[in-house]
Amino acid sequence: MPPLPAPRRPRRSPRKLSALVLAGMLGALSLGAPAPASASQAADDGEYLVGRGIADVTGEAAETGMMGYSSFDQKTSGIHQRQRSRAYVVVDRATGKRVVYVNADLGMIFQSVQQGVIARLKERYGSLYGEENVLLSATHTHSGPGGYSHHVAYNLSVLGFQNGTYRAIVDGITESVAKAHDDLRPGTLSLGTGTLTDASVNRSREAFDRNPAADRAAFPDGIDPAMTVLRLRQGDTDAGAISWFATHNTSITNKNTLISPDNKGYASYAWEHDHEGVRHLDDTPGFVAAFPNTNAGDMSPNLNLKPGSGPTEDEFENTRIIGERQLDKAREVYGGARPMTGGVDSRLTYVDMENVTVRGEYTTDGKEHRTCPAVVGASTLAGSVEDGPAIPGFEEGTRTPVASIIDALRVDTPSWLATCQYPKASLIPTGLLSNVHPVTPKILPLQIMRIGELYLVAGPGEFTITAGLRVRRAVAQELGVPLERVLLQGYANAYSQYVTTPEEYDTQNYEGGSTLYGRHTLPAYQQEYARVAASLRQGTALERGTAPPDESHRQFTFQTGVVYDNPPLGKSFGSVLTAPASSYARGSTATVEFATGHPKNDVRRGGTFLEVQRLENGNWVRVLDDGDWRTTYRWTRINGLTGTSKATVTWEIGADTAAGTYRIVHHGDAKSLLGKITPFTGASPAFTVTG
Repeated sequence: MPPLPAPRRPRRSPRKLSALVLAGMLGALSLGAPAPASASQAADDGEYLVGRGIADVTGEAAETGMMGYSSFDQKTSGIHQRQRSRAYVVVDRATGKRVVYVNADLGMIFQSVQQGVIARLKERYGSLYGEENVLLSATHTHSGPGGYSHHVAYNLSVLGFQNGTYRAIVDGITESVAKAHDDLRPGTLSLGTGTLTDASVNRSREAFDRNPAADRAAFPDGIDPAMTVLRLRQGDTDAGAISWFATHNTSITNKNTLISPDNKGYASYAWEHDHEGVRHLDDTPGFVAAFPNTNAGDMSPNLNLKPGSGPTEDEFENTRIIGERQLDKAREVYGGARPMTGGVDSRLTYVDMENVTVRGEYTTDGKEHRTCPAVVGASTLAGSVEDGPAIPGFEEGTRTPVASIIDALRVDTPSWLATCQYPKASLIPTGLLSNVHPVTPKILPLQIMRIGELYLVAGPGEFTITAGLRVRRAVAQELGVPLERVLLQGYANAYSQYVTTPEEYDTQNYEGGSTLYGRHTLPAYQQEYARVAASLRQGTALERGTAPPDESHRQFTFQTGVVYDNPPLGKSFGSVLTAPASSYARGSTATVEFATGHPKNDVRRGGTFLEVQRLENGNWVRVLDDGDWRTTYRWTRINGLTGTSKATVTWEIGADTAAGTYRIVHHGDAKSLLGKITPFTGASPAFTVTG
């Protein structure tokens, strides 16, 4: 890798610098964190303080609609792997400035989540962490429970707001940041880049090909192959890695009902668990590996351009393969990463994306244009045929608990708005409907975060690779840094569907139909991000703008809660209904069924519904849990009238499993008719694993 030119950094007077150092010392000392070091000490121990943390964000594991494919029929029925939040805190020891970067195994970071997390951090740390220096991002898995937005459009197929899932997400992200804060140690940062060409394909090539030749030349194969890896060390110890790569987290299809972090979650798990020996339930600091997305709007992992297909026809095997390809490349780049320097900083402003006047320097025709109130296009209903359908269709005779809401959304788009959104075939004027009740967002957070020589443009949506390229160019030019040092961090801080180039918008494929604010959405982002970048470069304060209101008090749900649980006749909770075989060979699958309660009674965040235990020196020792790749926990309702259900635990016994005596344990919670929830545990008979 050629040497990098140092980014331009604003000069400060000695008085201002001293004030910053003092402020950083007071902020750190008041909360028990290490104070900024002297210049000589920082040089000896590292330019930064580095902390990392991980926590569980898994929500309701049964009978909750899933977020991503927006299918009424896709409801959680158990766990394949748990979802986790990975957080990193980096402090510039020279100035005391700090930033927080979070990547969570979620479909999206909604504004509701950002508001909830920031409020919790404020309660805990005062002004140390706020919306400006905290960046929250999602991997974009489509296999997690939904209902955690405050906007109707994203809760519709989930049957409304799901408080249990929302609380698990907000609490888990906050916990991961707290762990990273407590973990701060003197350290260093290194940066590396590489290319990965067999983990993505352009699912909207027709639209991509409408872009000018100069844009297409940046992506000869129609994909963004860039892998960027940030390596974090504490002293002589590797603490973690953040590996950015653009591909949809949709290897698992909408037919699946088990919670899964998908291909990116597998990559994180394999690095942490298989390569670094991390056991997530041990709750001890360990290597934290995040695999965030960038501008993945038109990037699919389904290499055969159909759901669940490519490289194989097995969706879970595809998840493993695409995850492993990202992991292998990330570890290769990680090994060659070179140390970097530079401060940390961040800027954030709120922009009403429905009312942006875009100057001619950012538009395709050189003329001034405006964005529009949000409209969902007709092509959005078709979804991406390569990855899965989008929001539910509004067919005649639709009978669901949200039928009245669907009927209310059948509003004609005024001619002036249709003209503004042209050539979109306008379907639902969500921007106008949001004047009555929040349907889609109007005001969005636009943030740029600096970590040393790397700049993250936090995008509140799904940017196509060319849309991301244009934003990166605008920001890099304003900052005066190389283009490869600016990344478009998608799915960050809020969610507003897609962002396409004006040329891609004209095609009105799924991505164009889902670009809410009209043909000039991307130019508006380019202009506004350049404004944020100018403030960051100059070291000046940035006007915050008007933040969106907290809509938590306006939420509704059509989901019924758990009424009560009842074990099968003659059984108690935790009783074994189907016992394992007495012996298994490696490569086979052990299955046990238990009498259980509803998993909504307690999501067991930070815990597990299952354990695979091995007998060692007379003691049962946990070797696997419900966060592991080779186990599954499935919940099945046996009789809805009697509240009877069962848990099915499976364990695919790996070829590397040690021979010995094992058992499977199930943890659950049961609700009585009077509403009391009681935890229970059941264990299977012992069995042996042979070579």
